[in-house]
Amino acid sequence: MTDAASHWELVYRENAPDQVSWFEPTASTSLELIDQAGISTDAPLVDVGGGESHLAAELLARGHTDITVADISATALEVSRNDLGDRADEVGWINADVLDHDFGRTFALWHDRAAFHFMADPVSRDAYLTAMRRGLAPDGQLVIATFGPKGPTSCSGLPVQRYGAEELARLVPDFQLASSRTVQHRTPAGNQQQFLYAHFIRTR
Repeated sequence: MTDAASHWELVYRENAPDQVSWFEPTASTSLELIDQAGISTDAPLVDVGGGESHLAAELLARGHTDITVADISATALEVSRNDLGDRADEVGWINADVLDHDFGRTFALWHDRAAFHFMADPVSRDAYLTAMRRGLAPDGQLVIATFGPKGPTSCSGLPVQRYGAEELARLVPDFQLASSRTVQHRTPAGNQQQFLYAHFIRTR
């Protein structure tokens, strides 16, 4: 197990699903941007770092039929599998580090809430973007949420990178920024965290 995997296993084993700082009862902003993307319900999409998120369940309830959830933590994935009960087998579950994982297929939409901002150094950031481009269809769409310009500078004992929409767009010049917004996320502890949500369309 890599150091990163060990770190996240510990985080998820020591904290209840609704006690991690990024917990949200419903993925409302993500769902709005996925709706904005306008993909069909049978289009393949992947939720990267979505181990304990409710997004997969909410997408299933909306009729999506080709959902993949990838997370570095097996514990986080097991929580979501258990929550889905009889419908768990309708989702593809991948326990892997996205930085060096090849999905062996491409997706119409790549969703990431609160994973990319942990790629705080150029090497991991470039590895993530390479994996994202490899896993996204030529006309695919990216919905990504990171800490915003006024967000935290660290999380779960790790440094993070904060982004404004223009700064994030400069990292993906082969994508067009369709929309962006900042959202104030209230953590279970009652703290406020600024998130930047952005929707990109691949252009080449």
